[in-house]
Amino acid sequence: MSLPRYLIALAIPLWLSACGGSTSVKPESATPAASKPGTSTTAPPKRGGYYLDDGPGDNPPADIDAIPDAVPRAEALLPRANRPYIALGVSYKPMTEYQPYKQRGIASWYGRRYHGQKTSSGEIYDMYGMTGAHTTLPLPSYVRVTNPDNGRSVIVRINDRGPFHSDRIIDLSYAAAYKLRLSEKGSGLVDVEAIDTRPGAKPLPSVVTPTPAVPTPPPGAPVADTPLPQPITANALPQVDNTASIASGDYVQVGAFKLQSNADALSSRIREQGLAGNVATQSWYNNGTYRVLLGPYSSRAEADRAAANIKQTLGTTAIVIRK
Repeated sequence: MSLPRYLIALAIPLWLSACGGSTSVKPESATPAASKPGTSTTAPPKRGGYYLDDGPGDNPPADIDAIPDAVPRAEALLPRANRPYIALGVSYKPMTEYQPYKQRGIASWYGRRYHGQKTSSGEIYDMYGMTGAHTTLPLPSYVRVTNPDNGRSVIVRINDRGPFHSDRIIDLSYAAAYKLRLSEKGSGLVDVEAIDTRPGAKPLPSVVTPTPAVPTPPPGAPVADTPLPQPITANALPQVDNTASIASGDYVQVGAFKLQSNADALSSRIREQGLAGNVATQSWYNNGTYRVLLGPYSSRAEADRAAANIKQTLGTTAIVIRK
């Protein structure tokens, strides 16, 4: 990320020497002690893996999975962005031409805190674009990133520097992390492979992302219907097609179904087991989908506790949304 962002965001000057230029460091690595030449202080990583108070955007696209991958193409490298540099006492020498690169390691991601800010390449960071940051791969270049736990794979364009942590090999945009199913955890194991975009280069084999299997419902759960995928993060209550009014507050969304009978059955089960406490449990219709909502709760903390309890008891997805 560019230096002005961190001067504004953290008010901590962090000068990084380079041969004829400068670069910047993501704020999780930027501390007052680290601003002194020749010293290196690394703050312990926060739970979740992304930076400080960073996180998903408040109004994400309706279908992040539909965002297309970056399309590899031959591009001229940016001389200033590929000069050797020093970050937190560690020297980095970026590649100035394509070299085979394939490595397994930990990926993290960055989101709303840097959305709209300049990257090391001078481009504007878009958390819903398919981009990434790397310490030494050429700017710009392209890589395939694969989550070995689920086989999901994306192609991103490297246009930024980072992460400056010895235990991480790449920073991903929020959209890329979401598509790999890493955004909820914040970080995770990935395989990174550089893509050769030179004329006549042999393309990487195509990868088909597997469709996740539908889990077997617990005894007594609604049947004869396939639960629809739910977003990993939701920050706004969807518009509803029914006329019932919804009070403002925090809600827990437990399931989404094509058939109202299944949504009603889940609502009844939740009430019978006392999982909703004193709040209402109803199924709300929206654009062909019946969503089971509990709420409103008196606070976000209470909604979080209810969601955790439902996950543990029913073994199903439960997310907190706010209207």
